[in-house]
Amino acid sequence: MLSHRPIPNDSPSPSSAPPTGKPGLSAPSSGAPAQETREDPVLQAAYDSILEVGVRRTTLADVARRAGVSRMTVYRKYDDLPRLLSALLTVELSALLREVDGHTSGLTTVRARTATMVARASQALAGHPILARVLAVDPEALLPLIVDRLGSIQRLALEQLATSIEAGQSPNGDGSVRAGDPSLLALMIMTSTQSLVFSSRAISSADPLGLIYDELGTMTNAYLNPEISR
Repeated sequence: MLSHRPIPNDSPSPSSAPPTGKPGLSAPSSGAPAQETREDPVLQAAYDSILEVGVRRTTLADVARRAGVSRMTVYRKYDDLPRLLSALLTVELSALLREVDGHTSGLTTVRARTATMVARASQALAGHPILARVLAVDPEALLPLIVDRLGSIQRLALEQLATSIEAGQSPNGDGSVRAGDPSLLALMIMTSTQSLVFSSRAISSADPLGLIYDELGTMTNAYLNPEISR
């Protein structure tokens, strides 16, 4: 039976909450869309349509009808459906990452904050209503982001990770993160993280409590530790 093992170096455990997200992560826990989504009728309509019928059955005509606007209004703002869906995912997942980042500010080292952010963010992303729905009914829609190219949210995560890693490296940082190209270290962490997120449905049958996200945090902490890496 899987048992809990906390992330070292003063990081709180990401698994003290249900697998769908930590307290305070409103989207995974409540299913509520991000504020920016709620304030844009078109994004809100796209959100509702994906939850109801999935990505492949969502159309611009349906989004326009739900939003109470013309199709031309949607076209003028977003050009086509893929751009609209990309905008929605970027808004939703960016808000989630900001929320997670805000819950790590009390930790004492950059490495501890980064490891906890990675663990919490991956757990929250896997439980986000939109991503969970896509993985359930339209997983092939995510295939290009795995085998072909990096999407906007992946690039955002890489940038945020690289900035965090650099802030922990000597001589200008707090010294809690080992030497190395911040962008390359960030890429390694992100690819490990997204493998868990995209495989979350399969993993959950073996790990229904989501304890694997603890292990991701522990792995990230060790990977960035200047003592262990020597």
